[in-house]
This record gives sequence, structure tokens and C-alpha cells, in this order.
Amino acid sequence: MIIMNKQNLNKLKLFFMGVQGRFDDNSSIFKGITVNYTTGLKEFTGVGKYDEGSIKYIFNGKTELYSMQEILDEILCEVIHYDAIKFTYIERGSTMVITGDNKNVHLSNINTKDDIDINSTIKTSSLLNRDYYIKVGKADTLLKEIGIMSKDGKIKNDKIRKYNQIDHYVELLEGVLEKLPKSSTLNILDCGCGKSYLTFVLNYYLTEVKKRKCHFIGLDYSEIVINASKIMATNLGYRNMEFHAIDIKDYVPDTKINVVISLHACDTATDMALALGIKVESDLIIAVPCCHKELLSQYKYEPFKDITKHGILKTKLADVLTEGMRSIMLEAKGYEVSVVEYISPLETPKNIMIRALKTKEPDDNAMDSYINLMSSLNVYPALYDFLNNW
Repeated sequence: MIIMNKQNLNKLKLFFMGVQGRFDDNSSIFKGITVNYTTGLKEFTGVGKYDEGSIKYIFNGKTELYSMQEILDEILCEVIHYDAIKFTYIERGSTMVITGDNKNVHLSNINTKDDIDINSTIKTSSLLNRDYYIKVGKADTLLKEIGIMSKDGKIKNDKIRKYNQIDHYVELLEGVLEKLPKSSTLNILDCGCGKSYLTFVLNYYLTEVKKRKCHFIGLDYSEIVINASKIMATNLGYRNMEFHAIDIKDYVPDTKINVVISLHACDTATDMALALGIKVESDLIIAVPCCHKELLSQYKYEPFKDITKHGILKTKLADVLTEGMRSIMLEAKGYEVSVVEYISPLETPKNIMIRALKTKEPDDNAMDSYINLMSSLNVYPALYDFLNNW
């Protein structure tokens, strides 16, 4: 047996200090460790997995609950009895490997590799000719959990359109999210989260692909969907998520919110989410509105009376006015706003995404425009009411 020399043992200790620091900074995405000791042709393996704040470590037939520091200390004591060691630290999206023996100690970081090519796995005209952001192979666990992929690793035929939608959602957010600070945790608030499918997708992309440190908070008044989201987060091991059964207007954040998301929140629930985003001075607000009823029953504009006498045209105009006035209010509050098509109108008429990035001081001219529209159209929008009377 060739015992690791003192110099290399000290180097291993130094690398383990880095492991401890990485765990302290990113414990919410830690998955587990493996330790392989070798002596001659014999190999002995230890396995550690996250277990409710501790790490369950199995070695030599014994199972113990340790802190990360305790495991690392245990390994340093054990390694002197072997010729070599291979220590593997696994977190979401990446793996760190430390190998050591009497000759050298080496550290390498490995990103999770795509092991399946989507175009060779699924041959169908419904898949787009594009480089997907959420890739088959790498994201299989996620895609299976949210019901897009079957157990045998195939995108379900009736979920191909949904798969394209969630990937396009990430594409639309990727650029604007890049403008947010990278030096701190992104706190992302999902208002009216439902079962949170798109939020799970965004969590995966930011954490495992972009390597951004992030924390997600989901709000919904339904206990049923909140419990469903909690179960999915547990199944996926996404510990950087929390969910609350609460009305949006009753939620008071206890930390800085960087991103507020509202996806298909019905009617004035979207306004409630926008108002919350403005009030907490979120850096970014994303809304994909759903149905519009409020302004339809309010607005009147004499020059358009011969147009709005047709119900379908009055409804379509109400949709445009609703999103237009929301955008102006966001601009009045200092946001740079873009309104884009989220998905094809052939799939749903509710296909608008509002992206608002906080870039400047409040704009009095935009607020004047908003107030003038309220008067001209004889409307009192919920967003204005929430901002002033909430």
C-alpha cells in the first residue's frame, strides 16, 4: 500500500475547503457525493445523499447522518488507509471530481452532457428546426415530471406543441434575464403559479444550463395546485423553490424580488401581479395575460361607436386597450416595455407577452397619457386601482 504523502494530503484538504464553500453557497442544488477508495485491485465505495438538511452517508455497511464538514473530515481520516481516492461532488447541472494518490491530486469540473440528440430521437414535423433550450437527454427528468415525456424517453405526441411552447418561453426570457445582475441570487416570484410547469422549466434552465443562483416563490390561492407543485419540487429535488397558498394581494415578501412572473392569470389577477411587481420594485416583470373582461364592460369611445357596435370587434379592441394601458402604466413607473407574440394566434388568441425591465425613473409624461386615456375611454382599470388603493 502506498499512502498519500503529506504534501498531497494537504492539497486534498485545500480542495475540500473549496468543496465546503461550494456547498455553503449552493446547498439548495446539491444532489450527492460518491467516494471511491482503492487499494491494489480492491475498491471501496461510499455514497452520500441529501436528506432534510443533512447528508445520509453509507460506507462499509454503516449509514450515518453527517454535515458536509463532518463527511469531509471523515474522508480525510479514511484516505490515509488507501492507495488512491476519487471524490465526486454532484449538483444540479454539474459535477466536480477530485482524484488523488501519492503522485498527484487533481480537480476537474464537468458540466452535465447531452447524451441524446433530439432530432435522432424524435422524427416528426411538429418539432421545430431549432436548437432547443430545454434539450431531450439533458432535461429528461424534468420533462418526465411535467408530463411532456414518456417513461421511455420520448416526447409524447400530444405534448409536442406544449414542448415547443415551453421552449419558446425560455427563448423569449433568455435575453432579458441576461440583463439582470449576476452577482447575487435571483429571487423569482410566480403569481398565480398553478402547477408551475413553466416555472419548473425556468428553474431548470437558469440553474442547470446558465449556472445562475436563483430562488423561486410560487403563489396561488388553491391549496390543491400548491400541494401539487410541492410534490413535483420534491420529486425533482428542486429545493430552491417554495410555494404558498395565498392571495396575491396578501403576500408580503421578506426579501428583494428580482423577477415577477404572471402566466395566464385571469382578467384582473394579471393586474394584481403587475401591481405587486411595481410595488416591490421588481427588476423585471413578465406577464402572459389570459381573459380580459374588465374594460370590455367599461370603455366607450364615441368616434368608434360604429365599429364597437359589432360585439366581436368591441371584444378584440378591449383586449388591445387592456394590454396597451398596462404597458403605458409600466412605462410610467420606469420600466422599458416590449410586447411580443408568445405563441402563434392559431393556437390561442391569448398569445401576448409583456416584458418590462426597470431601467429609469418614473415617467410623468407616460402617466399623463394613461390618465388621459382613462378619461377618453371612460374606464377605471384595476391596475390603477390596485396601485393607488391596495
